[in-house]
Amino acid sequence: MAKVQLENVRKVYENGQVAVQGATFEVADGELMVLVGPSGCGKSTLLRMIAGLEDITSGTLRIGDKVVNDVAPKDRDIAMVFQSYALYPHMTVRENLAFGLKLRGHPQAVIDERVRNAAQLLGLSDMLDKLPKAMSGGQRQRVALGRAMVRESAVFLLDEPLSNLDAKLRHSVRTEIAQLHRKLGTTMVYVTHDQVEAMTLGQRIVVLNAGVIQQIDTPMALYERPANLFVAGFLGSPAMNVLRGTLQDGGLRMADGRQVPLAAPQELQGREVLVGIRPEHLQPAATSDTVAFEGKVEGIEPVGNEIFVNLTLGEQMLVMRVPPQALPPVGGALKVALHGAHLHFFDPQSELRL
Repeated sequence: MAKVQLENVRKVYENGQVAVQGATFEVADGELMVLVGPSGCGKSTLLRMIAGLEDITSGTLRIGDKVVNDVAPKDRDIAMVFQSYALYPHMTVRENLAFGLKLRGHPQAVIDERVRNAAQLLGLSDMLDKLPKAMSGGQRQRVALGRAMVRESAVFLLDEPLSNLDAKLRHSVRTEIAQLHRKLGTTMVYVTHDQVEAMTLGQRIVVLNAGVIQQIDTPMALYERPANLFVAGFLGSPAMNVLRGTLQDGGLRMADGRQVPLAAPQELQGREVLVGIRPEHLQPAATSDTVAFEGKVEGIEPVGNEIFVNLTLGEQMLVMRVPPQALPPVGGALKVALHGAHLHFFDPQSELRL
């Protein structure tokens, strides 16, 4: 196992496009770190630079205590799992798992033991003689994971390994990856665009946008104290609601003159702000609630254990997440309470947290 350190790592392509801008962070020995962000944000480029598949324009990359900027991928002691399973279709599971070890000249006894251990850990023991075409997508992805495992490398790199699976399989394999990390204790860097994967898998998360790191923290710290509006909107489903206006007279005065009562820090009074509210922190108002406003119900989406209520407040769309309950019909009015302790305030110009 080994830690991975990036110091001001940049990637600029020949056409001048900046893919990664000054990335600095450390993946601790044995940590599962997730890189997350929208398509084109630079997360896969970062992973490929760690793997040695992309040249680093500037900055320093260390694996363990060794600078590896100019070290070939095969000499970096890394194992990589790709989005596509990349299995050899004419080889059995056993042969796929063993192939890389044979190329490196390991003794047959060592190969057999590592293949047996990986197969047992991943639940593949009774599939070793199957060809990939006879397996499900989830089973193939487990073979791809096993092929990385048998290498016994210092660092595992996973590039969107679940994106080809359906929702049920994604949940199942995600659980298996988390269990695998706990058992192996290997340093892992995991890339995904799926914020649910990031929140459930990562011990820490690096949030990227347009090649720039926005925030690095634990999943719940990112959710509860996002550093800026991008992080606030990207993590969480449905996304955070955002209201724009000026804090005055005990509430938020919006552009249309509508007043939304809410509690805000005294030092922000008189300022134009963006107010972020998670859907679960909007609730139907009780009689005793004084910090409330009236919205119009535009849609009701029951999903079993909860209901998403789409509301309008003037021209502003809001989403509320509530437990199953009786609600006004679509087109009706609903008085909504704000949970003041859970409000987030951002600067409208910089979009940074206030």
